Amino acid sequence: MSPARVDLFEFMNSLEELIDVAKGVVPADLLLKNGRIANVLTGEVYPAHVAIAGEWIAGVGAEYTEGKEVLDLSGLVLCPGLINGHLHLESSLLTPAEYARLAVAHGTTSVVLDPHEIANVLGTSGIQTLMEASENLPLDFFFMAPSCVPATPLETSGASLSSKEVQKLLGQERVLGLGEMMNFPGVLGKDPEVSKKIEAARKAGKPVDGHAPLLSGKNLNAYVAAGIESDHECTRREEAEEKLRLGMWLMIREGTAAKNLKNLLPAVTPQNSRRCLLVLDDLEAGDLLQNGELDHALRQAVSLGLDPLAALQMATINPSERFGLKDRGSIAPGKRADLTAVRSLENFRSVLTFKNGKVAAREGKAYPLLHADFSPQVLHSVKIEPLESTSFSISLKGDRAWVMGIVPDQIVTRKLSLTIKKDERGFVLSDPDGDILKLAVIERHKASGNIGLGLVSGFGLKAGALASSVAHDSHPIVVAGVNDQEMRHAVEEIVKMQGGFAAVQGGRVKASLPLPIAGLMSLESAETVASQMEKIKTAAKALGCRLTNPFLTLSFLALPVIPELKLTDKGLVDVSQFRIIPLEA
Repeated sequence: MSPARVDLFEFMNSLEELIDVAKGVVPADLLLKNGRIANVLTGEVYPAHVAIAGEWIAGVGAEYTEGKEVLDLSGLVLCPGLINGHLHLESSLLTPAEYARLAVAHGTTSVVLDPHEIANVLGTSGIQTLMEASENLPLDFFFMAPSCVPATPLETSGASLSSKEVQKLLGQERVLGLGEMMNFPGVLGKDPEVSKKIEAARKAGKPVDGHAPLLSGKNLNAYVAAGIESDHECTRREEAEEKLRLGMWLMIREGTAAKNLKNLLPAVTPQNSRRCLLVLDDLEAGDLLQNGELDHALRQAVSLGLDPLAALQMATINPSERFGLKDRGSIAPGKRADLTAVRSLENFRSVLTFKNGKVAAREGKAYPLLHADFSPQVLHSVKIEPLESTSFSISLKGDRAWVMGIVPDQIVTRKLSLTIKKDERGFVLSDPDGDILKLAVIERHKASGNIGLGLVSGFGLKAGALASSVAHDSHPIVVAGVNDQEMRHAVEEIVKMQGGFAAVQGGRVKASLPLPIAGLMSLESAETVASQMEKIKTAAKALGCRLTNPFLTLSFLALPVIPELKLTDKGLVDVSQFRIIPLEA
């Protein structure tokens, strides 16, 4: 059953039972005794029993002493199940069932997905694929209707979502609102389609998420006035404070690609903390296995000095209120029995997780889950024109070019004007000694033959090439290498796998990670994906790459909504100008 769908007859029967258990007329189906309640409504921790009737909390207090099943918590702190308010599941590289298996073990019972990654590849059928694959799992998957597919007109996506399609999505019960509005120039420029999407969400009474890095002053005011209510792209305290003051919900991101918690936490005060959420945005399988899910961000926040109950509110009641999930987020009568028990709030680690009144995980271990089947369309999405020996040739008159400068552990890049190396015919060469590599972005949805060519600095690659079919947000193939032949070989391996990551050298595949689900996700377990990822990162390091996660970095080099310089299949994008510029500086 979908998390938002409750049959009326079933609801009436459960309501009668709920009232009877609350009144003490009949014993609870499950009685949790001798625990301490973390009350996110009042900011208290105190001893109490919890009586559960079916999927719901019937009563909280010492007066509840009977249950058909009794579980002694022996002083554990009982918390609401965590709610991850902003996640791109595709970035985990995992299926919904596999992600659920691990997230539940870490105390997360609900996630809010923005599926714009798969939507950029397959459109509404991709969103429907994730919806179907995420049903009947011990983790409730909610969705935001993607607002920007494609993210910009400066790239080629596999599909586009019109305002009419967005409006239709907003009518579905598991779709909570409009996903992050990355096209802030479109908002400010009063683009008709952008305005219609925002209007559709507001008419439906559903929230609108934002995406506005560094937007400030009058432009930020205009963005908020248009109906944008949140932002997860803040990187500086001053930026966060300005957005909070203008009424935005602050989503503090601590994921794999971007870690903003340390810089933004000083902006959180006792007066504004109830307007703040802890979110992950992008989380890879390896980090999920090693560190956990939202519980990791919660522990990090506490270690940096945030009050533990305030941190818990930012992962439970705050996202509940933000997204209108009135049936969860706190431990109170009439709320869904989504709970997690921990030994301490300071070192938040789940001992028991309850989903809909049933034990879903114990001591960090969840029960195995069945995976959904995926259609041939979903598993065969990578299509390109055959590459030629000249596909990656760049001819420039001058000696200087605009180069993307990688900023370690960040998804922003720097706009650099650097002297480049050329052959005797005037064609640009990769310059490993100068740490300047050729970069190519290849359209892979329609086999259009579009290839954007540019240069990047910061990989440190001395040999071979690295390629990926994960390239936010339109997900072309992106490849960087020391010469054209290595780059071509890496791309051909991606096509052969129908998506994934590849590291090649000298005509040989050194390591690879297949991602056949829309070219974005694996059919394998998280453990297998994490192991393959470590092998391919090791292979990249052996080629001279000095980045911690080069494939994550590679995947964001084609995202033209993040400053300063990015490359799409249509060319080099200066994000500050929001237009394609010549490569020659």
